[in-house]
Amino acid sequence: MDLNTIKSGLATSPAFVIDKDALRANLQTLAELKKQSGVNLLYSIKSLPLSEVLQTASPFVDGFSVSSLFEARLAKEILQEQGGIHLTTPGIRPDQIDALSECCTHISFNSLSQFQRFSPALRGKASAGLRINPKLSNLNDERFDPCRPHSKLGVAIEDLESLDSWAGIEGLHLHNSFSATAYSALIETLQKLEERFGDKLSTLDWINLGGGYLYGNITDHRPFIDLILRLESQYGVQAVIEPGKAVVGNAAHLVAAVLDVFISDGKTVAILDTSVNHHPEVFEYQRRPDLAEHQPEGQYAAILAGSTCLAGDLFGEYRFAAPLAIGDRVVFTHVGAYSLVKANRFNGCNLPDIYIAGDGRLDCVKQFSFDDFRSQWRCERDRSLNPEAAFTA
Repeated sequence: MDLNTIKSGLATSPAFVIDKDALRANLQTLAELKKQSGVNLLYSIKSLPLSEVLQTASPFVDGFSVSSLFEARLAKEILQEQGGIHLTTPGIRPDQIDALSECCTHISFNSLSQFQRFSPALRGKASAGLRINPKLSNLNDERFDPCRPHSKLGVAIEDLESLDSWAGIEGLHLHNSFSATAYSALIETLQKLEERFGDKLSTLDWINLGGGYLYGNITDHRPFIDLILRLESQYGVQAVIEPGKAVVGNAAHLVAAVLDVFISDGKTVAILDTSVNHHPEVFEYQRRPDLAEHQPEGQYAAILAGSTCLAGDLFGEYRFAAPLAIGDRVVFTHVGAYSLVKANRFNGCNLPDIYIAGDGRLDCVKQFSFDDFRSQWRCERDRSLNPEAAFTA
């Protein structure tokens, strides 16, 4: 469904719109890669755990990748025992390990201490592995780099190399890329593992290669296919990938309406009915998201700003073919990953309504109300709206 149809068809804004056709196309690309290589394909639900997305993905994938007990429980609820659930997280709570072992099929422990402490609880329930830090940085921004100095993510490769025995370690998990559009980092990482561990890899059942690759933006998949086939033939291990952004990144848009337009110090500012708090990575990483209406040579410029009191609630300056007017709608594209899942109600500004666009339909599948806001902030001890009630026992 084209963006103009979406903009005109929405009953409300702001709106988070999932493009189901784009979602299916991404999944079909990955399914074809799975078919050619034999890789085990998971969807990393941390990027967008909406049930509509999980249900759409489930026929294409072998399961889900999760990072917490809540994600694991949701994944199991959707899969109904029809797929694997792989978990890795830097911090496993001792009061949750039993529940995790019931929900998950695979757990990659982040440290040797957690492996030694918790892996006995998995026996007969889930496959135990280790997350490894291969000490190969290929990112310029330390905020994204799992191999940064003093990393909290994974067992250092030299520490794993020094172990006398790999007894009980059934798999390895690694993840050291972000939005990569080539396989060079993955190939280099596997080469380092082979150089350090050699035939020890044959003692494993699986190697989870993590996420961080935008498979739809890579034209030549032969290096990846060859790598996966070699892992299977040479070491007898099942390779696993867990894409997130590659599944949903380009498959959702944030639609907003202009609430006000004015001049500030000689520049046009347009206040929108959304906020960077609906797409927090804009503020966290000072990104300027793609805008469908932006025309680099457009005659009219405007700073698009959110409607909260945060001075830095700014999406950036864009150019347009015509001046923006109150009531106009604009579309931030390719915001499917790590936006809605991080969104918040700062200033009491409501979360966007959620729409599904696909099969010729545009359906609102979720709306948030004042009751949702109130239930988040009302305390159990509140017995009524009487201000004195909180002080009575």
